[in-house]
Amino acid sequence: MSLPRAYVEHVAIRVPDVDRHVDFFREVLGLAIRDEQPADGPRPRQVWVLGSVQLIEDPNFVGPEGRLAHLGIMVDDYEGVLARAAAWGAKALPAGPNWLELPGGLNVEILQASAGAVEAALAINPRA
Repeated sequence: MSLPRAYVEHVAIRVPDVDRHVDFFREVLGLAIRDEQPADGPRPRQVWVLGSVQLIEDPNFVGPEGRLAHLGIMVDDYEGVLARAAAWGAKALPAGPNWLELPGGLNVEILQASAGAVEAALAINPRA
């Protein structure tokens, strides 16, 4: 059996001030905003920075505990990954079948990559 290929597409973290963090990524690292979702009722404001960071605004957040919200993982075999995850013991979360809680509590979001995208991302040598 051939295993799927995957990469971490984004890491979602809670921050007390999204704008301050966006300024860092923009002014220090030159990274632009990829997407933004305004606050909507109980859903907090969220910003996706180009380069795999999702910032979730939580003005009451003060700790280091709980900062990580989830990992977004791009896969080349969405249905196969979800089936293997269920057999492995991952539980689907209310957000949808692609939102999983692993034993131990880590939350992951499984995302279907376009054809060839995972191979292209994995071909990048970050040390080159």
